[in-house]
Amino acid sequence: MNRRINAFMMAMALGLSALAPSSAMAQAEAVNAAAQAAPAAPAAANEAGNAATAAKPAWDYAKPVATVGQPQPGEMTFQEQFTPNGHYALWMHDNILLWVCIIISVFVLALLLYVMVRFRRSANPVPSRTSHNTLIEILWTVIPVFILIGIAIPSIDLLARQFKPAPKDALTVKVTGYQWYWGYEYPDNGIPEFVSNMLPPEKALERGEPRLLAADNRMVLPVGVPIKLIITGSDVIHSFSIPAFWVKEDAVPGRLNERTFTIEKPGVYYGVCSELCGARHGFMPIAVEAVSPDKFAQWVKAQGGKMPGDKSAEAAPAAASVPAAAEPAAATNAATPAAANAAAPATKS
Repeated sequence: MNRRINAFMMAMALGLSALAPSSAMAQAEAVNAAAQAAPAAPAAANEAGNAATAAKPAWDYAKPVATVGQPQPGEMTFQEQFTPNGHYALWMHDNILLWVCIIISVFVLALLLYVMVRFRRSANPVPSRTSHNTLIEILWTVIPVFILIGIAIPSIDLLARQFKPAPKDALTVKVTGYQWYWGYEYPDNGIPEFVSNMLPPEKALERGEPRLLAADNRMVLPVGVPIKLIITGSDVIHSFSIPAFWVKEDAVPGRLNERTFTIEKPGVYYGVCSELCGARHGFMPIAVEAVSPDKFAQWVKAQGGKMPGDKSAEAAPAAASVPAAAEPAAATNAATPAAANAAAPATKS
């Protein structure tokens, strides 16, 4: 009897060991099937995302004007300015600094010529023994003081204008310098960072843009709206410079620098990195397209962003989420212990 029981037990053990591999294989097949089915959802999501991207309204960059926002052949002064700070700085340069430089240079040149002629050796075989002249010493001390005061007053005013805090309604744009391209982010509009690289010369020629200044993705800004740039760097020190806006600010890693300005005229404006930052320092241009506020709103929507205070964009997702939240709540309430307890007496009765 014991032998029969032992034989039966051994047969059962052998049978289970034979079934074990088949069950493992079945589990492996189930896992593989699930893994093959899992990418279907991301693939569908990617297709939906691609369709949404294709459905975005197209945005055509404006063509630049040769006399606006870029260097001119034979230019000997600053570029034409299109911001209030730029107008003030250019006025200070043309009407104060330039004339001070000219007057001092002409005066020093005339003084040198007079000294060389009047006190030359042939005309003065016996040199003067004068060592001090109180009046001259007072004049060459007091006059430069007044000159410096006259320069300091508008200079301090210009500094105050340039670093005046941005108003509350200013549009914030974060600028990040990389080796060797720029990144732009619009936090107020929900637009994530996108990069801007220099266009090859042939592409720039096709788009009618200046060589070495054209970029594949421009920074788009509205006209007549205060702009607050938050400027930083990711690797080394760069410098964000747009001459037509009178903007030049270092992009320092680990530091946020800020500049505020208001663009007065639509157009395309170019700049460059003005800090030696590596091998391709000369090939990371800046391209800014200034448009009307309405066109800027269209560009924001084309990038998948939204304008501040746009209640329609916020109300649509909120309204769509209400029915979806109500159905699971009803199902949950139906499956609560209270509902089950209420249904149990009815079954008994």
